[in-house]
Amino acid sequence: MTVDVILPCLNEEAALPWVLERMPDGYRPIVVDNACTDRTAELARALGAEVVAEPRPGFGAACHAGLLAARAELICFMDADASLDPRHLPSVADPVARGQADLVLGARRPVASGAWPWHARLGNAVLARRLRRRTGAELHDLGPMRAARRTALLELGLTDRRFGYPLETVLRAAASGWRIVEVDVGYLPRKGRSKVTGTVRGTLRAIADMRRVMAEHA
Repeated sequence: MTVDVILPCLNEEAALPWVLERMPDGYRPIVVDNACTDRTAELARALGAEVVAEPRPGFGAACHAGLLAARAELICFMDADASLDPRHLPSVADPVARGQADLVLGARRPVASGAWPWHARLGNAVLARRLRRRTGAELHDLGPMRAARRTALLELGLTDRRFGYPLETVLRAAASGWRIVEVDVGYLPRKGRSKVTGTVRGTLRAIADMRRVMAEHA
């Protein structure tokens, strides 16, 4: 089975070669150029990835553009900053492929010092606790590596185009009765500075987006 892997990118030139070179056989990368100002798109094409342009700013806008461009029925999302190893993708995708789950989240487990700043880990823990209460799913991380079926995701009617997109996915999936599970994946220090966890301001902006999505789906 071919799996499309959506990689939302905002200036990931430094990390992208490592990510694409470790893509497992049968996993087809779709790099979404979210108005990059570096050589991300050029490099992705040179390394054999499909490139989709999404000029509208926003993590959710990039993710959804990749979803619309995907052709495989089984798809994965993952960050392209080298914090996640593509070799973990099969462990995330397999439960969906086997019909054991409808949405699988990769729960991050730091494997090196400095991989997960305290402010980001704290915000994630608070959000995960609220998600467990809201959905009943045993979730401990709003994992940036995830897998689901493309048609089912499109039918969820996701509307957020900012940092709330992953959260809206989980909330709408739970409301639709999806089987949501998580599997552990290693978490590495990213290459370059994160647009979210790299600063307290970025983390707070993401939390604000997620609070808005929580309120909209109360």
